[in-house]
Amino acid sequence: MFIVIAYDIPNDKRRTKVMKLLEGYGEHVQESVFECNLEAGTYRQLTQRLHKVLKLTEDNVCFYHLCQADVNRIEHVGVGREVQLIKNFKIL
Repeated sequence: MFIVIAYDIPNDKRRTKVMKLLEGYGEHVQESVFECNLEAGTYRQLTQRLHKVLKLTEDNVCFYHLCQADVNRIEHVGVGREVQLIKNFKIL
């Protein structure tokens, strides 16, 4: 599944932990935005690990799940890059 993850975390230390965690799952494409191409099990693992780092009363993380048709319509203006999908992409 292709997921765009955006986060707003006011605490510098937690924000850095979240960024480093997400670097292991996807590509850092904007200041607080990652693009991730994940299998269902890997997504569950990521969300479990995030819950251990986040302070749910202060932090905000959004997961935007894109279907294949949406991924095909992604446009970049400027120095954007092509989106690389994992083989056998499945819509869940």
